Parts: sequence; structure tokens; C-alpha cells
Amino acid sequence: MVFEGQAFGASGIAPGEVCFNTSMTGYQEILTDPSYQGQIVTMTYPLIGNYGINPLDVESARPHVAGFVVRELSRVVSNWRSEMSLDDYLKRNKIPGIQGVDTRALTKHLRNRGAMKGVLTTEPMKQADAVKRAQEWHGLVGVDYVKEVTCVAPYDWDPDGASSRRWRIPGATNEVGGAPRRDEISEDGAYRCKLPPVRHRIVAYDFGIKYNILRRLRQHGFGVKVLPATTSAREALSFNPDGIFLSNGPGDPAALDYAAKSVRELIGKKPIFGICLGHQILGRAFGGKTFKLKFGHRGGNQPVKDLVTGKISITSQNHGFAVDASSMPKELEQTQINLNDKTNEGFRHRELPIFCVQYHPEASPGPHDATPLFEQFARMIETPVSH
Repeated sequence: MVFEGQAFGASGIAPGEVCFNTSMTGYQEILTDPSYQGQIVTMTYPLIGNYGINPLDVESARPHVAGFVVRELSRVVSNWRSEMSLDDYLKRNKIPGIQGVDTRALTKHLRNRGAMKGVLTTEPMKQADAVKRAQEWHGLVGVDYVKEVTCVAPYDWDPDGASSRRWRIPGATNEVGGAPRRDEISEDGAYRCKLPPVRHRIVAYDFGIKYNILRRLRQHGFGVKVLPATTSAREALSFNPDGIFLSNGPGDPAALDYAAKSVRELIGKKPIFGICLGHQILGRAFGGKTFKLKFGHRGGNQPVKDLVTGKISITSQNHGFAVDASSMPKELEQTQINLNDKTNEGFRHRELPIFCVQYHPEASPGPHDATPLFEQFARMIETPVSH
């Protein structure tokens, strides 16, 4: 199938897996989420780009999408924090985009046929040649994309607390509440809230970690040392952490045997909390299997049911693979399911301090229903294990 439209962003030819995201806002966070490495993202919300781009709301150092597809690129960019247009941002980062596409038809096609190989091109090309280019692309299955996005060396996240503090405009209302003191108002006029003291020192495996995960961890009292994805269990334990965090990331978890091996060797040594790809790697570390979803879960409106409490949460998600719940060993308990397709959204160990979820509790973008999971991790660290 071929869709034509008007180019924006950079010129060129970009192969990737074509998927769709149902979020109404947050295109900047989506573009910079490392989990989108190797993917051409289609936004289902029709108007994109109206509030431009600012350097503070990015989720990593650069955008990771292979290409970007929208119904209508806003010709008006208006926001007090905006520093450039979406068009200019994609040009600067050499990423092609296309507008004027019937994104409703494209999304229905992907829902019916599944996420598919594609190519986005601004070059003159016969349709048959474009289709051939898409078919010849290597795809996501069996490919290690984590090595393209992980950090190259361990580092401490935000040691001075400058990047993790919540903020708001003085006089506005938000979850903090109350009037700011004069010493809490920064030079740019924003109200920057104080961070809690560090209660726990943890290490976080960077499989493609988002900045807001690190911000949320720090906001909940965690001091975080970020480790490359290839870090051995022995090296991770050498930092004497209070806990282990396994991050999100791109691609097929079955291609990450080295990560599953490290996590397997960490089981029983320290409390472990995993999300997204970290959840899948943890499942494989216990001997479980993963599989590719037909069209994945991507957006800020995914309903998840907690099988322990019966509570329904609306969650932010971005993944194309899932853990096969039927393959999990008996020492694991499935705790959550996706209400749309009943796939696994979380599990925990029946005895050890280990739990994980498939979705994104840091939700950037998305709802904040799952924020308490960070505090759950802290309580798990603080609770002695009884045998």
C-alpha cells in the first residue's frame, strides 16, 4: 500500500516499521523516546506541531524515530516555551516527515494487517521500487536496537538536582499547591519545588531509558547510577545498590540474551523493578517467552486491570512485544492484564522482592495513574525479605 503526501522535515529515504500512536499531545516526547528506534510513527490525532519544540521536554538527547507521519502539520506555532517548529526540528535532526496522509486509513490498515515494514521517501521513485525497499528492510524481529541507544559508560543522574525538580508558574495551581517562597522562585520566574533527600541508591540499566523515568525516580527519593545495557551482574553489584531498575527500550527482547543473562544473575541479590522492555527481559530471565504483538500498544489511553485489587488504570504505553503469560514459571504471579487484548501487563515473584509492569508509570506523555509504582519500589527496598 502506498500513501502520498507533502514532505516536511529532512529530505531522504527512511525505512522502518510503520506503527501508530494514539496520544493527543506529546509529539516531542514521542519523537525523543529511544523505544521508537527503527520505527516510522503515525500520529492518529490529526493536528500536530501547534505548540512547537522546546529543549526541556525531550526524553533523550536526540529524536529516535526513523520517520514521522501526520494528517496536518500546524502552520502556526504558538507556545511561550517554544524555540523552533516541528519542521525545523526534524530538519536539524535529519528525520523526514510527511503530512497530508489519510492517517485514519493508514491506522485502520495497520490494525487489520499488523505493524508493517515501510519506507518514507522524499526522493522521486516508482511505487514498485519503494515497496521493494520496504520489503528488503531487515525489520525489528531478532535485531538488537538497544546497542544503538544505551549509554556508553556509567554515570550519576542529576547529582545536583537541577534537572529533576518539578516546576510551575508562580500563582498557578498544580499538585504542589501553596504560594512559593521567594527563595524558591528561579531567575526565569518559575516555581521550582524542592526535591526530597535521597533515601535509596539504585542502579538503572539503560536499555533506552527516558529522562522522565530518571526524574520520577529522583523525585521519589532515589539516587540513580545509570549503567550501559551490557553491564554484567557482577559490575552492577559492585556499586552496592539498594535496588536494581530495568528500563524501557526498543526492539525485540529475544535479541538481548546478554541482558537476560545479567538479570538472571541478579535475581535474589537485590530488589528489582522493571518496566516495558525491562519487564520483557525480566520475563525471559525467568525462562518465559516473548512474542510480537500484531500492532502493539502505543499511546496514553491503554486500560490495565490489576488482578490483585481489581482497580483499572489508564496507562501510557509504547511497545510492540509482550511476555507470554502462559510461559511464565510457577514462582511468578501475573498481576495485571491489558483490557483490550488480555495480554500480560505485569507480574511479580511470589517470594522475592521483584515486580515489573509493561507500561510507563512515568507517563511522558500520558496519565499519572501509575505514579505510585515508584513508591511501591521504595517500600519493597525498605521491607526485609522473610524466608
